[in-house]
Amino acid sequence: MNIRNLISYLLLIIFLGVVQIFFLKNLALFGVAFVFIYLLGILILPISIRTVPLLLIAFGLGFLLDVFYETIGMHTAAATFLAFSRSLWLRAISPTGGYVDTEEPSLSEMGFGWYLSYSLPLIFAYSVVFFTADQWGTGGFLGVLNKSFFSSIFTCLLVILVQLLFFKRRRGI
Repeated sequence: MNIRNLISYLLLIIFLGVVQIFFLKNLALFGVAFVFIYLLGILILPISIRTVPLLLIAFGLGFLLDVFYETIGMHTAAATFLAFSRSLWLRAISPTGGYVDTEEPSLSEMGFGWYLSYSLPLIFAYSVVFFTADQWGTGGFLGVLNKSFFSSIFTCLLVILVQLLFFKRRRGI
């Protein structure tokens, strides 16, 4: 990864964090579906990125959101878990020939079906960790699953919409 790509990824992550903090903080559909658009910054990082830098990026981004949301480590824990499970999930859904190291796991690079099978389980795992930390000790397991399911769908739809609207496309899409 060259310095130009590093700066563009860093600016994208900062921009998504700012959008999440200032515009999407209070966005919830029916009090059940919340949106975590900043996860796109973690999901879109190149496949070749090592686990430790990815964990540090996710930790920093989650900590930044915890400071503004006043959630005491919930975003940090869930984003770090997402970064940890991302590399495991990429290995699990790896194609036969493997990945090209320069590829980024985006909608335009990998296609709709692959991207949905990549992002939806990771966003759902993030949501389960986040809402479990949110509901800790109150005995609301069905509430955790309910919020996780609908938040995952809502976040995944917005992540795909953002990529379709604002990211450059390949010719076939």
